Amino acid sequence: MERQAVQRAREAFQSGRTRPLEFRLQQLHALQRMITEKETEIATALKQDINRSQYDTPLLELIGIENEIKLAIDRMAQWAAPRPVEKNVLTISDEVYIQPEPLGVVLIIGAWNYPWALTLLPLVGAIAAGNAAVVKPSELSEYSSLLLRALLSRYLDKELYPVVTGGVAETQDLLRLRFDHVFFTGGSTTGKLVMEAAAQHLTPVTLELGGKSPCYIDKDCEIRVACRRITWGKFVNCGQTCIAPDYILCEPSIQSQVVDCIRLTLLEFYGADPKCSPDYGRIINQRHFNRIMSLMEGYTPVVGGQSDSSQCYIAPTVLKDVPPHSRLMQEEIFGPVLPIVTVSDMDDAIRFVNEREKPLALYIFCNDKKAVKRMIEETTSGGVTVNDVMMHYTLSSLPFGGVGHSGMGRYHGKHTFDQLSHQRACLIRSLKMESVNLARYPPQDRRRARRSRMALKSPLIDMSKRTLIWAISATVIGFGLLVALVVILLIAAGLNCTCWYWRGFYNYF
Repeated sequence: MERQAVQRAREAFQSGRTRPLEFRLQQLHALQRMITEKETEIATALKQDINRSQYDTPLLELIGIENEIKLAIDRMAQWAAPRPVEKNVLTISDEVYIQPEPLGVVLIIGAWNYPWALTLLPLVGAIAAGNAAVVKPSELSEYSSLLLRALLSRYLDKELYPVVTGGVAETQDLLRLRFDHVFFTGGSTTGKLVMEAAAQHLTPVTLELGGKSPCYIDKDCEIRVACRRITWGKFVNCGQTCIAPDYILCEPSIQSQVVDCIRLTLLEFYGADPKCSPDYGRIINQRHFNRIMSLMEGYTPVVGGQSDSSQCYIAPTVLKDVPPHSRLMQEEIFGPVLPIVTVSDMDDAIRFVNEREKPLALYIFCNDKKAVKRMIEETTSGGVTVNDVMMHYTLSSLPFGGVGHSGMGRYHGKHTFDQLSHQRACLIRSLKMESVNLARYPPQDRRRARRSRMALKSPLIDMSKRTLIWAISATVIGFGLLVALVVILLIAAGLNCTCWYWRGFYNYF
């Protein structure tokens, strides 16, 4: 089944169906209609999968998808257009540009924690870039997976955008096949397997992984506000967010205040018993429930800690004075457990972050702009948000992606379009003006070599500032006169031509 779906998608792509922008726009409009018309069904599926609140689904997933579709519809013609680039003296009369082209058939492997956004956002970019796409939703979010398969086949081209459901075996079968790009969202362990499988076909990959995203709280910031924002980011979706704050770094002097502020915020958000709150979710399945519970073994929670395996429920939990080298600090938690690790100061926090794998996100709560700038400059992460959490994800103008262990590649907005396009270098020239090329042909001598050297060392010229003289110079036969006109224009534009340049052109003539 998987092989047949991929083969049909490839044949449909090779037919040229996705090339016209009008077709891509039609598919994007259909996807937009699907989100609008089926919002209730989507929210119901997510309620069944992870007990997601009906109010959170639009905020956390659907509005972002709609915004991404609208942006692609509005900007696609601009993104897909040839992009002229700077020229040099040798190419002054040529047509030189970058042409974005579709890659072919893309495999999109989605994730279960945000099964709609993390599957459809890459799909929007794949459609806009003119690709076919085989969609593989996560089997763990079972209700969303089945609904996605039913809806996409109803709204989009069935041959170009098939949905393959199933578990590990089906995913492995897909990865044995050849694709032109693989877009995977998930954990680093599976990410390595995806990359290894793709390497068999020299297929490029985008890996949206995760890791332990640190959250540093400076002692001089508004701790109450900081904890309110951290509490939201950590416990929304029951902590199952790849860019959720994984742990807090703070000085010992404010640790108790941080704990108290988080406790008060949790009471405000979810009431005295989060288990009864319609706004608090559940762990996706029993295996992940057991994994998270095992991470807490040996600790006495200062907030929360209650659980119910029959509902896959774990209360929002805070642990203080967590040892830096404990098991809890070695793997991504991906659940509603927030450890606090104490550091002596910002220098210590920077060292702590840099001693570990590069995180997907870094959060800094600090009022001192110089200190913030320093922490950004002296650390590395996929993204960074200052005095808030996760909000960089909401901007389509910012690339979203990891670095090192937290992933490779980027997406959102135009970044997805570019990631799933081939940037083809194009140079078109005439068979005329052959005298310009004489200096590069054999037999070589000192004079010809000097001419070639001078031409190759010429500066890049921005042709968007062309004048009538440019147009005239481009038609003049004779390399020497062309170079002279270029120099005159550079001087007229106020550009600095150094003495060696003058001597070089003098010797050339």
